[in-house]
Amino acid sequence: MIKQIFLCSALCFSLTGCLSAGYHRDAVRDDTTDRLSIAKVQKEIHPGMSSADVVSILGSPNLVSTDNERREVWVYDKVATERVYSTSSGGLGLLIAGAAGGSGAYSSNQRTITIIVKFDKEGKVRDYSYRQSSF
Repeated sequence: MIKQIFLCSALCFSLTGCLSAGYHRDAVRDDTTDRLSIAKVQKEIHPGMSSADVVSILGSPNLVSTDNERREVWVYDKVATERVYSTSSGGLGLLIAGAAGGSGAYSSNQRTITIIVKFDKEGKVRDYSYRQSSF
């Protein structure tokens, strides 16, 4: 009976470190709805909106400039980097064979998004563009 409990405990202990980097990345990933995204721009930004409406949806821009006709141009530029490193060790192998085994996985992902909102002379959105990359 004690031998069965010991083996069951050893098996459970050995499996605790066998999670992939993908599992850990999903566990710490922030997928909140407040993120700046192309879908949010396409869905909520449209010509004729006021600058106050744009700020309430996208937040404050990173850069404000004017074009050659003195109309405002707002630039949103965001970069996000995710890095996850996961390790696991062979706890069961250590108990049975007297040798330790281990492995690791590393995952890194970077995402950039740039949104340009152009306003007319009355301060209303006249046009917008965006670019997104992920690598």
